[in-house]
Amino acid sequence: MKYSVRFPSEAIEKKFHKALEIIPPKIRDEIMKGIEDLADNPRPLGEPKLKPPLIVYQYAAQYRLKIRNYRVLYDVDDKNHIVWVFDVRKRNERTYG
Repeated sequence: MKYSVRFPSEAIEKKFHKALEIIPPKIRDEIMKGIEDLADNPRPLGEPKLKPPLIVYQYAAQYRLKIRNYRVLYDVDDKNHIVWVFDVRKRNERTYG
């Protein structure tokens, strides 16, 4: 069954799109494609669960999607078939801390 991909709030969606604005267009397109693909496969191969979960705003991101030097942080609600997207971050020492 296909999942819907959503943001938990309008404020988080705004911050996400603002973060995308500073990413080069080609990588931005790859990130958006990767997020769209989460609707069909919310747990891509090679992407283990984050241990411990990463707190993003007030939510627990259990998963990450690696796209080049960026990470999309998200969680999966299997009961309601929703992928909750929280943030996109450039990979560095502060990404997971």
